[in-house]
Amino acid sequence: MTAKVNRQWRLASRPVGLVQDSNFNFVESSLPELNDGEFLVRNVYLSLDPTNRGWMNAADTYLPAIQIGDVIRGGGLGVVEASRNSKFPEGAIAQGLFGWQDYVVSDGRGANLLPHDKNIPLTAHFGLFGHIGMTAYFGLLDVGKPSEGETLVVSAAAGAVGSLVGQIGKIKGLRVVGIAGGPEKCRWLVDDLGFDAAIDYKNESVSDGLKQHCPNGIDVYFENVGGEILDAVLSRINLHARIPLCGLISQYNASKPSPGPANLAQLIIKRARIEGFLVSDYAPRAMEAMMELGKWWMEGKLKYRVDVVEGLEQAPAALNKLFDGSNTGKLIVKVSDEPA
Repeated sequence: MTAKVNRQWRLASRPVGLVQDSNFNFVESSLPELNDGEFLVRNVYLSLDPTNRGWMNAADTYLPAIQIGDVIRGGGLGVVEASRNSKFPEGAIAQGLFGWQDYVVSDGRGANLLPHDKNIPLTAHFGLFGHIGMTAYFGLLDVGKPSEGETLVVSAAAGAVGSLVGQIGKIKGLRVVGIAGGPEKCRWLVDDLGFDAAIDYKNESVSDGLKQHCPNGIDVYFENVGGEILDAVLSRINLHARIPLCGLISQYNASKPSPGPANLAQLIIKRARIEGFLVSDYAPRAMEAMMELGKWWMEGKLKYRVDVVEGLEQAPAALNKLFDGSNTGKLIVKVSDEPA
């Protein structure tokens, strides 16, 4: 085991704006011998998420900031290649915050086993199940509390979470309007995923689009973006509207704090609610979401798309695809080959 070389991305400096090559060091290290209770995972896929960028800033978020010189934190999925932990035997598929590297030695804390079901692609554990599916499921249904016939608007609707949120909304009988960048993404939302309408924020006025496609106002807004789009939505919310706050991707690369919404008073006038949430809060109920998502997927009611980038060395450049709008669906880095 110690003969293996472990390539790692480590944080060299704090990014300002989009990440640059100079913010990272690509290093090689040797692997330590396993202690009792530990196991070695070969990363197969890494999940790239907007939170990866937030963790690189100096300020702590819901997890401590990555320290200069540390391996970049990130979700990983891989194969157990050696083990001194009976709960994680060799050949098992494990998932956890394994980091941007070829291999990780874990004691099992924060890791979990995944079913090795040939009928479920490994990428589905990032694209449909896992933290992505749970975020969409609980964010909409528990925080958004939609009722049949209401209007749901989803920002970053062609992303991993947003695309699932809109489809779940349709399953629950909502009118669903997505906001995405570019005509191709908007066509995908309407033609393939069944959204009622889509607004191309890059080529049309979001405010005008909301007036056109939400003639009866907005009851639930699944917020992934913030900024001007949030302002536009607030002007159209209905009485007792709910806004699940999942992310603020428009602000993650800002070099200075963004101004707050100009019409926050709408929350008072409409007695509306914005509520932030973390998917980790719902970990005890994970099976509930997995069962429902799996059922809808098998019934053909739920689709997902993955955008797979080949090679660990591509991870930093690939991360920026989340912020320049060039990815559709779940962004994943393939580190090594899947097990046979």
